[in-house]
Amino acid sequence: MERNPVKDFQEYSEERFTKRIIFKKGETTAFVLNFLPGQQLPVHKHPGTEVYLYVVTGTGTIIINGEETQITEADVIHVDREEEMAFKNSGSEPVSLYVVLSKTPSDKFAQNI
Repeated sequence: MERNPVKDFQEYSEERFTKRIIFKKGETTAFVLNFLPGQQLPVHKHPGTEVYLYVVTGTGTIIINGEETQITEADVIHVDREEEMAFKNSGSEPVSLYVVLSKTPSDKFAQNI
C-alpha cells in the first residue's frame, strides 16, 4: 500500500497552474492540478484514456466540447477519451483538482509541470 495526502500536492504558482504527480502505476496516473484565480488549462484531449476529476477545493468552469459547466468542491467529473476539455478557475479562491487518467496515453501526461 502507498498513502499520500492530497494536501502535500497542493502547490500553487503565480506564473501558471501546477501539476503534481501522486502515482504513476502501469497505464494509470493520478495527479493534482492547482490553479490560482484566473489560471486555466487549455483545450485538449486525452485520446485512449478516460479522465476522472474530483474537485478538492474551490470552484471553477469546466469546458467540455465547448460547453461550460460550473463545478464546485466535492464534484466528480468524468471526461470521455474523445471529448475536448479545458478548465478555468473562475472563482476568487485557489482550486485543486484530483485527476486520474485510467490509461496514460503517453509519458508527457505523467510529468510534473
